[in-house]
Amino acid sequence: MSTDDSASTDESVSTDDSPVAESEGHGYEQEQGHEQGQGHEQGHDHEQGHDHGEDIMIDQLQRAAADTGALRGRLAAAAEAEGLVDVAYREVASPIGGLLLAATTEGLVYVAFEVEDRDNVLDMLATRIGPRVLRVPAAAGTTAGAGDAAAADAAAEAVAEAPAGSAPSAGPAAILSAAADQLAQYLAGTRRDFDLPLDTRLATGFRGEVQRHLADVSYGRTATYKELAAELSRPGAVRAVGTACATNPLPLVWPCHRILRSDGGLGGYRGGIEAKQRLLAMESAA
Repeated sequence: MSTDDSASTDESVSTDDSPVAESEGHGYEQEQGHEQGQGHEQGHDHEQGHDHGEDIMIDQLQRAAADTGALRGRLAAAAEAEGLVDVAYREVASPIGGLLLAATTEGLVYVAFEVEDRDNVLDMLATRIGPRVLRVPAAAGTTAGAGDAAAADAAAEAVAEAPAGSAPSAGPAAILSAAADQLAQYLAGTRRDFDLPLDTRLATGFRGEVQRHLADVSYGRTATYKELAAELSRPGAVRAVGTACATNPLPLVWPCHRILRSDGGLGGYRGGIEAKQRLLAMESAA
């Protein structure tokens, strides 16, 4: 597109020195001056109209700021529908601090605690799963982890209807909503087990074996790192079991907080010792 807005003008010079020509030229100049005056007034009116239009537009944009979440949601849904998302994530509030939930088309893939550096978590997801990492906002008009019953039901139905060994049809956004809803229920003491599609690609090797086995330690019960190693026929791998718990990609869902030291000590916890104490106290009181 040309950006040259200049216009060329042809100037004709009269060589007629007669009084008529001079008179006609004088009249022409007066007429031109009058038209220029009118043009100036019209231009001024146009500028005022233009400024008024800009004011209206700015006002509309300022008032539309509250709809940014809805716009982000529509863009995220469009990207998901086009298969342009490797990992979707969402942040929710919880009694043990903010949680970052990440999901793929296969299921919930990662849960991060508030104490974890968000940039490091997102970089890890981009490196190990795929670079197209997209934030998905909570549904409009809801609080984090609440009001997502419809999405939770959709994700649960997708899991139930999916053939054995296949990925569920629910998209990452629906899976995140279901996860937020179920985690909120668990932390409120109204849920003991999770019914979510899981993407377990980050749980590999012996660590992955340990992490999957964590789900067998039921609500309200605890086990030791030593007991877990023995159950997996690796009695000498107590330290490796501890490392597996520390690197568990799906804490809470795979309850590594229920694993203690042989001497009864709490051991470590990626979400912090205070969070581990609170979770154990909640479950023991049920």
